Amino acid sequence: MEKQQIKQLIDEKMTENGMMETGIKGVQLFRVSTPLRCAPAVYKPTVVAIVSGAKEAILDGKSHVYDSSQYMCCSMSMPVEAGTPTASQDNPLLGVYISLNTKVMTELAIQMESVSAAIGTTKGDPVPQGLTLAHWDDAFTEALFRLLQLGGSSADTAVLGDSRLRELYYTVLKGEAGESVMRAFGIGNEISRSIAYLSAHLDQSFTIDHMAAQVGMSRAVYHRKFKQATTMSPIQFVKSMRLNHAAMKMAGGMNVNDAAMEVGYVSSSQFSREFKRMYGQSPKQWSHSKQLPSEMMRRTAHFFDQLQRSSW
Repeated sequence: MEKQQIKQLIDEKMTENGMMETGIKGVQLFRVSTPLRCAPAVYKPTVVAIVSGAKEAILDGKSHVYDSSQYMCCSMSMPVEAGTPTASQDNPLLGVYISLNTKVMTELAIQMESVSAAIGTTKGDPVPQGLTLAHWDDAFTEALFRLLQLGGSSADTAVLGDSRLRELYYTVLKGEAGESVMRAFGIGNEISRSIAYLSAHLDQSFTIDHMAAQVGMSRAVYHRKFKQATTMSPIQFVKSMRLNHAAMKMAGGMNVNDAAMEVGYVSSSQFSREFKRMYGQSPKQWSHSKQLPSEMMRRTAHFFDQLQRSSW
């Protein structure tokens, strides 16, 4: 019953396309009624719950489509192509975007590990993937409904917002995405920390040896665990992050050379070669592609830029 009530709550509030603040930091409602082709984006640690329509995220060539039957949990920053290809006026995409607060998630993960040895992980365990789809369970649905109910009262939001958001985080940790989230924020989170560092320093140069040394791993172990978490090698991941960030900047109106420099490319020719290899077009061709009209590019860039701004 609560899921239908959540949909009704969002539908009543979101009469136009875009995103709406709930008053709880990091929690936003969104509505999209226009189909948007999958375009380069960067997911940060988030949970996205859909109550109407469907959303698509493509990671390393693999498509992940999720709707009201599954929520998406991204436990670490990931370069993806994302869009809403089936959204329409008759069937708009409606949902909730929830940024994962690193401090709170770490506290919860460590606390859960301290009271339940069964939840704990060891350094020898495989690293779960950073992008996971999880079925809505009753606990998640109820916690989300209780969280969104606060939007009707600023006093309730101010007093109870943090505790109800923490309750929702707890249900995510206990749900199907829990293993991925636990490894990202709890014991054995070396790969997650490495990805956070790489994502914040894309304008710098890296070697695998340097990245491995930062988290105290051998080159071989680091490479293996990194690929387990992201499906990509460390170098491929950094390249994808740089190119996705550059594509988003160009979609927002930045010229090719400036976008390349912003993400750490010194050579414009190298940037063009690698961009074309990934997207099948030169940067300038991509920016003016008939497959993604400029107006759609602006809408896509604006939508995902709002998502990025909302992350902590």
